[in-house]
Amino acid sequence: METESEPYVRLASLRQLHQVMADMNTARSLADTLQTVAEGVVAALGYELACVNLVRPDGDLVVAAFAGNPAAEALITGRVGSRDSWERRLGMGEHWGDLVFIPHTEGWVLDDDDVPQWYTDGPAPRFEDEWHPADRLFAPMYAPGPQGSGACGELVGVLSVDRPRNGRRPGAWGREALQMYAFQAAIAISNARLRANMQRALVRLEREQQALRASEESFRQAFEYAPSGMAIAEMGGDQHGRILRTNDALCRLLGRPASAMRRYSFSDLVHPEDIGTLLRTSAEGGRAELRLGRRDGTYVWVSLRNSVVADAADGPRFLLTHVEDIEERKRRELQLAHRASHDSLTGLPNSAELRSRLSARLCQRASSPLTAAESVDAAYGHPAFDVVGPGFDFRQGAEPYDAYDHHVHTVAPDGDHDDGTKGLAVLFCDLDGFKSINDRFGHNAGDAVLIEVARRLSNGVRDGDTVARLGGDEFVILADGLGRADAQDLAVRLRNEIIQPIRAEGRAVRVGASFGIGWAHCGMTADEVLKSADERMYVEKRSRPKQHRRAG
Repeated sequence: METESEPYVRLASLRQLHQVMADMNTARSLADTLQTVAEGVVAALGYELACVNLVRPDGDLVVAAFAGNPAAEALITGRVGSRDSWERRLGMGEHWGDLVFIPHTEGWVLDDDDVPQWYTDGPAPRFEDEWHPADRLFAPMYAPGPQGSGACGELVGVLSVDRPRNGRRPGAWGREALQMYAFQAAIAISNARLRANMQRALVRLEREQQALRASEESFRQAFEYAPSGMAIAEMGGDQHGRILRTNDALCRLLGRPASAMRRYSFSDLVHPEDIGTLLRTSAEGGRAELRLGRRDGTYVWVSLRNSVVADAADGPRFLLTHVEDIEERKRRELQLAHRASHDSLTGLPNSAELRSRLSARLCQRASSPLTAAESVDAAYGHPAFDVVGPGFDFRQGAEPYDAYDHHVHTVAPDGDHDDGTKGLAVLFCDLDGFKSINDRFGHNAGDAVLIEVARRLSNGVRDGDTVARLGGDEFVILADGLGRADAQDLAVRLRNEIIQPIRAEGRAVRVGASFGIGWAHCGMTADEVLKSADERMYVEKRSRPKQHRRAG
């Protein structure tokens, strides 16, 4: 081997790995699998000693198998190390991918912990990468994570290896091989555990129901008593997607009896806005988050995952659908998004959300045409362009084009008279006399006034209009499709609502309101629109005597 080329050595190693992995997956019991894993390290990976530390149900790790030294095997097999000690080991040293190497210069601090360990004899290293007798190398074994997530699952156990035959610390190939072996060993151990559990279940099922085949009963148990929703649906043909069978968890989740569920397919139950998501979900291994309808007419957010199940070798195929309730997670996500965009006191959209909604209605036009290259970038949303305008198509003879051809431009009434133009009115509202309420009765009273003013403003506008709190005692209303007279009437109505007495801290108080009406139109920024309305509000406030700014 030493005189042969490296590629040939690696090919031979791969063949050995393939054989021991095949042995791992064909072992008859969990104990045989664990011993095969340990012996495979010695046989295929070039180490003289190997130990399998298996995670127990209580979380601690027990020495479940050993290979390479009968004396050490008799000494530590069956002994237990605490999970805390193992986590300490796996958190120190050098990390080679998933591997953990603790050199002898650091490992001495672990001599007194409760992890079972053995000591090997040998001379001190003569060169930097030579293996020291007190070096430690661990390969954690993680179960595979959820399909498609790319993440590792729970810890199954840890492989401990010692004394490389060549006397050196493993290089890149040796590390990769050990890491790959640990991953495959975790799968083999998980499968062996699953087989062991299934075998125990089969024994119980055969005693209870001799008429049923053990495999069918095992599937029925897993399906019926799964903690999350499960369904079987037809696959292919005219009845594709029709629900054939559901478990109790899914029936409870949707509030529908099993007999009623068989009249539907998932496309009948999904929220209309999520039908596209459902259709885009691949039948084989597809996953989606969408809303399903309950019997009471409400909808619940679920994670839906499909798997294909064949009834026999050449028989019909069915969709096994796993449905997990994610309503609470979605609710938290929506709450977080709402908190970020809404005022915590009044529940109204905040300043950032107001500017976002206003900016979405406005386009800004450059003062000069764009170049041909810039025009293409603008049309396809090039990130360098925050402001785009009319440009020219780069094709010879083409007509100038407008990057906002599909944008409905926002316009404003012209002049101070009502010319019939309908636009986006921006009403800037500032409360009069609010500071005195805070000074006289305290901030709790002031907060109660702000909350009530917010409610009155919201009730006084149309569905689709925006009422936002800009900050302090300033509010802004966005009302689309209004003429100048309409906007003035709206301001009067809202002012009349605000000046009515407000109960705050057990007493009736009153505030007034000054309104400034601005108009948004394309070519302006959101800040320019708000500044214009704010200036008009101050003009209106100064035009009225102080004693008339607040009624009562």
